[in-house]
Amino acid sequence: MKLMKAVRQSQFGGPQVLRYEDAPVPRLQPGEVLIRVKAVGLNPPDWYLREGYKTLPPEWRPAVQFPLILGTDVSGVAAAVADDVDAFAVGEAVYAMVRFPSGLAGGSQAYAQFVTAPVSEVARKPAGIDHLHAAGAPMSLLTAWQFLIEQGHMVPNPLQDRAHVPVPLEGRTVLVNGAAGGVGHFAVQLAKWKGARVIAVASGRHEAFLKDIGADVVIDYKRCRPETQVRDVDLVLDAVGGPTTGRFLQTLKPGGALFPVFPLGYEDDGEAAHLSVTVSTTQVQSSGRQLAEMAPLLDAGTVRVAIDGVFDLSEAAQAHARAAEGHVQGKLVMTVA
Repeated sequence: MKLMKAVRQSQFGGPQVLRYEDAPVPRLQPGEVLIRVKAVGLNPPDWYLREGYKTLPPEWRPAVQFPLILGTDVSGVAAAVADDVDAFAVGEAVYAMVRFPSGLAGGSQAYAQFVTAPVSEVARKPAGIDHLHAAGAPMSLLTAWQFLIEQGHMVPNPLQDRAHVPVPLEGRTVLVNGAAGGVGHFAVQLAKWKGARVIAVASGRHEAFLKDIGADVVIDYKRCRPETQVRDVDLVLDAVGGPTTGRFLQTLKPGGALFPVFPLGYEDDGEAAHLSVTVSTTQVQSSGRQLAEMAPLLDAGTVRVAIDGVFDLSEAAQAHARAAEGHVQGKLVMTVA
């Protein structure tokens, strides 16, 4: 049995449950690409799973088998391809969001030296960026893309009985809450790319960064309540979401839309309908096709991946501890030897 280094956990808990240890190299199955991982991107579902999905209702928590390997976002090199795969060749640089959300129970297994991915979830790495920046993109950028540009799938979200439909952005005013974070900083750039006027809500210390990536106005939520500062917005992309997302309804003009990335806790009390605005959400899905469509934007620098911190794979616990501190500007990533 071939072995590799991976980060595994055998129980739920804090960052200290993450162990850097030997694990079997995954076996290549039909329709898959075996990726030699060069870098891994961190995302909130990583620590949600590490803790046991405590924020989800008990009936939604997936059954988990230990030991498990966290992670979805990788950039690396195709080490092998299945006999029925001709879209990629051994040695090609690739990136992917692996098995999400189908791997919610630990089936993605990206915190490792090798990972297998369905060919439909893999795309060629943008040539203009390195593996660290490519690994920082998939989940956060796909989330922003599927909310703002093209959902790209018909998988229903259990929290809403209709498909999510992005809205036109050119010439519109878009407010992004949580604008300096992973999803938020991509949402700012995509909205600006599409011709929107962008209002970014974040801590004031991120103002220069946000204006550099395209924000027209930055509101420091520590100095004032953003929902009291703006009116007649066409779209609010709330990258924070949760129970407080409804406060942004009052900022929207009739016909506007509120897109909470994390909708759990929001209760529709009829205010949205009274104000003639739409509240809509979606669940990000893996898509090699969309990663390929976004690659030219990353390659050209039209969309940039901001990296807040870099850790070695063996330092996964420290990386998770940094994430728990909050106020991450862009993404946290890990290098893989």
